[in-house]
Amino acid sequence: MSQDLIYSDDQAAAHDAVCAMLKSAGISLEDDLLMPPKADKSQVMAVTGKAGSGKTLLLAELYRALEEAGVDIVSGEYESKKRKDKRSLAILAPTNKAASVLRLRGVPATTIHRILYTPVYDPEYERIAEWLAGSGDRPVDVEGLTDVALDRAQAFYAKNKSIPGALAAAGLRGSDFITGWKRREEPLDIGFVDESSMLDDKQFADLKEIFPTLLLFGDPAQLAPVGQSGTMVFEKLPEERVMNLNRIFRQEADNPILDLAHALADPDIGFEQFERMVEEASKRDPRVVWGQRVEVDLMARSPVLVWRNATRIRLINAYRNVHGAPEDALVEGEPLICDGIELPLKHRKKRLDLEARGLIKGAQVVYLGAGRKPGFSRLHVMGAEDPQVSAASIVKIEKPDEEEPFIPFAARMGATFLHGAAVTIHKAQGSQWDTVQVFAPDLYAAARMGRMEAGQPLWKRLAYVAITRAQDRLIWVVRNRLSKPTYALNVDDLRAAPVAALTLDATEEEFG
Repeated sequence: MSQDLIYSDDQAAAHDAVCAMLKSAGISLEDDLLMPPKADKSQVMAVTGKAGSGKTLLLAELYRALEEAGVDIVSGEYESKKRKDKRSLAILAPTNKAASVLRLRGVPATTIHRILYTPVYDPEYERIAEWLAGSGDRPVDVEGLTDVALDRAQAFYAKNKSIPGALAAAGLRGSDFITGWKRREEPLDIGFVDESSMLDDKQFADLKEIFPTLLLFGDPAQLAPVGQSGTMVFEKLPEERVMNLNRIFRQEADNPILDLAHALADPDIGFEQFERMVEEASKRDPRVVWGQRVEVDLMARSPVLVWRNATRIRLINAYRNVHGAPEDALVEGEPLICDGIELPLKHRKKRLDLEARGLIKGAQVVYLGAGRKPGFSRLHVMGAEDPQVSAASIVKIEKPDEEEPFIPFAARMGATFLHGAAVTIHKAQGSQWDTVQVFAPDLYAAARMGRMEAGQPLWKRLAYVAITRAQDRLIWVVRNRLSKPTYALNVDDLRAAPVAALTLDATEEEFG
């Protein structure tokens, strides 16, 4: 445990339970003793708790303790063939955005896809990877790379622990050193999975095949995956294998966003009463905003969160209209959401390549412009470790009251995209943004319908998930109005420093 860190009683109990599980798997954190893995030993445990209960803190401390004990960290980007007998840990999240939230906190997380599918390195550059990973000598006479370039790679890796990033610092592109991707054949060792409320049964089964020791971290108050009948995979574990964190930690000054999220647990609070709480919080704290309109400048990087598809489509069309985007083309800087990959089975290798680069269903990307080939797009994958990608694209712009989407351009096959200026709250799970806009009229509609999910009003689950996506500021939008942009769409923030802080004083217009 880090110095000066004091666990709560439930965190300490969860920590001890996890340590006992690891000890039975041959890893003793008490004395940094690592034994070979037991081939017949398979176990799953979950640590659950609401937002602010300390799940991520516990995950980070367990990761650091395992690394200090000598456990190898598997990143999904490169694995040394010379270290296969060592004990290893992989830290996973269902989406790039969720993984990037952990990486910002110093935890080297990757996506489930990047662990299921492993890269195949060109042998010439594999020597460099082995050297950087500490399993080989410094290579000499590498074609196209000087000693200065190798020094840059070494300096980058010392700071960031990323093989692709280090090779990029040496002046190489991914296509230079990664020749393809293959489905993992050999099992790994220990897996930590964050945001496990998003896992479906198939993903859970895949993970249990790969990791004999699996630890899930999840929030039982979130929305269950579509098609899971309102249940999450950790809710099917035996009671003694689930450690729940009940205490909610606060920052030194109370966090009004977390306060609102946890207020939803009160069964006596109705929608109107909750909205009054939001309004009162906005008068006391600038981190909560009672919004009279949707702020369009925020939508390029932080989508508006809605419940209904019809609202999502109306908002997207209003967003494109106020930016003067033509119907037959995308403008650089428009946000997109990956809706899957349309490729025949014979192109399985290409599918693996796209998925491994982060183009998985639900990935948030920004359009950077047309690619060199017809139907190709240059894209920035938000939260990905290697975010710049060019891909065959099928872009669909949905229209209100029209069954078929408008397709401004398309390759014959490739990654498919919907517009990303607004997304459903279901699809937002696992992501976080500095500022989040929640479209409250949609939640009011859910409350009016009286729908329930897993014994709780659906509107409360929706509100909880939407509110907890906000890291610094929550805008609770109460009217069907959209501000006009204060600047044109651009991609400068993806190349250099972030844009200046946004204001809330633009003109506005109706949408709908």
